[in-house]
Amino acid sequence: MDEAHDVVVVGAGPAGLAIAVAARDAELACVIVEKGALVNSIARFPTGMTFFTTPELLEIGGLPFVTPYDKPTRGEALRYYRRVADIYRLDLAFGERVEAVEPCGGMFEVRSRVIGPAEAGVLRRRPAHGVVFATGYYDQPNRIGVPGEDLPHVSHYYDEPHPFYRKRVVVVGGKNSAAIAALELYRAGAAVTLVHRRSALSDSIKYWIRPDIENRIKEGSIKALYETAVLEIRPDHVVVLGPGGRRELPADAILLLTGYLPDTGLLRDAGIRIDPQTLRPEHDPATCETNVPGLFIAGSLVSGRDTNKTFIENGRFHGAAIVKAMRTRRAG
Repeated sequence: MDEAHDVVVVGAGPAGLAIAVAARDAELACVIVEKGALVNSIARFPTGMTFFTTPELLEIGGLPFVTPYDKPTRGEALRYYRRVADIYRLDLAFGERVEAVEPCGGMFEVRSRVIGPAEAGVLRRRPAHGVVFATGYYDQPNRIGVPGEDLPHVSHYYDEPHPFYRKRVVVVGGKNSAAIAALELYRAGAAVTLVHRRSALSDSIKYWIRPDIENRIKEGSIKALYETAVLEIRPDHVVVLGPGGRRELPADAILLLTGYLPDTGLLRDAGIRIDPQTLRPEHDPATCETNVPGLFIAGSLVSGRDTNKTFIENGRFHGAAIVKAMRTRRAG
């Protein structure tokens, strides 16, 4: 059993870091519990990824994000958030998976299980006056639910194109991640087929990406099958159903880039009400406090299933609002 904290934050993404910085400025004792690495989702982004946004919109706690580029790279973002953690001396507990958050003597008890090689399986208990869930959504792919989805040559994540040189790759999806992957794979020498269940690519595709992917499809460099659904994945091909009927697409690799969903199980178990359709936790938009007093959400969790509404740019401001609400309650 640890000493009591004013705030325990679950998740060390940008939103979680912003809460810890705000708590430090307010002289509140805060610890972040993270099962993976610092900004774990960004660490799992494609190696050569460039952000769509400008660096100042990724800043936390007033620490400048310095880069010579208009839009920072994944590597620069990882370096920046390491600086945030070091400069503000944030208390971080890595390699711990939070299993439960329960009321305990007018406070909460946060129970986590060590998953790292040292002390694996050890249960840790942290009392806290307030708890913030900032767990994001990138760990839970939006599965399509077909046979063969778990085969070894199938992935819900894309890293870099080189391993797919001279391979037949089926990319499933129609938004930015699918379009970018298809373009990079094609330019790295892969034979790419893009499969999308709708009649056209998503309107959310960035304006500088759309003409590139549309022109490559038009010229036949990338094959595209619209209004087409995946029925089954087999070791050497994908079975799809589209306007032309059922067909088999030869494939050495399949990338299911169909988005991600927040994992709300931990929140439900803590008593937070979740809308079954939107997956949006019940909360006060002004303070991010949920229907359980003392339990808060931050970052993309506030948007539930609609993950395109909350990014680092606006999720980083949740920290100040949450800490202000906590201080007000403590003072009262």
